[in-house]
Amino acid sequence: MERRLGFVGIIIADRRAAAPRVNEILSQYGERIVARTGLPYASRGCCVITLIVDATTDEIGELTGRLGQLPGVSVKSALSRRSAAAATEVAP
Repeated sequence: MERRLGFVGIIIADRRAAAPRVNEILSQYGERIVARTGLPYASRGCCVITLIVDATTDEIGELTGRLGQLPGVSVKSALSRRSAAAATEVAP
């Protein structure tokens, strides 16, 4: 299966309760995560994490599915239309 470039947005409603489990899951997919940005949003009492991923659709679906099952965690993702390898090829 082809790998695709994409992003995953994660909102954690209760940082203290969910963040340790979120980090555990993200660590398991570390080889597929290209970049990660996290921002605690204290005035809202939540945390926002953005990931850039390079993975198969199955891997991204598995990651987002596991995160989305956690209480207080919302997840959305988007993927490139082409595989990551095809996106880096340059036409002659």
